[in-house]
Amino acid sequence: MTGMTYLAYDYPLLSALLTMVVFFLWIMWFILLFRVIVDIVRDDSLSGWAKTGWLVFTIVLPFLGVFVYVIARGRNMGSREMAQARAQQEALDSYIRETAKGTGERTSSVDELARLSEIKARGDISDDEFRRAKELVLSGHGPHS
Repeated sequence: MTGMTYLAYDYPLLSALLTMVVFFLWIMWFILLFRVIVDIVRDDSLSGWAKTGWLVFTIVLPFLGVFVYVIARGRNMGSREMAQARAQQEALDSYIRETAKGTGERTSSVDELARLSEIKARGDISDDEFRRAKELVLSGHGPHS
């Protein structure tokens, strides 16, 4: 036993590095576990029984449950998260539009420019069309002037 040395403890910096790597992997594991649980709960395509089964499997056998879930259903985790974020953004935009309509005020040129910028970002109008519409809004001859 005296001839046996432990490399990590012969070099304290290596020990600190190994501790940081283990800590990093531990944190990443919990992030993955919580993302899987949130994905299970948010997924509308799963029935209540399927959600319960996945949650029980993930909680009772966390390593196996998470890895099986990622293999079986992980391909669409990102798309479900993006769809949920898109739905939240659309709900917020709709709320803002409805609130702005309720004030009874005319649309300002800043609002028109923001709307034009959004249309251009979606690719519905070209750069030249955007430039001409922007000139109209800034000159005061826009659709709501």
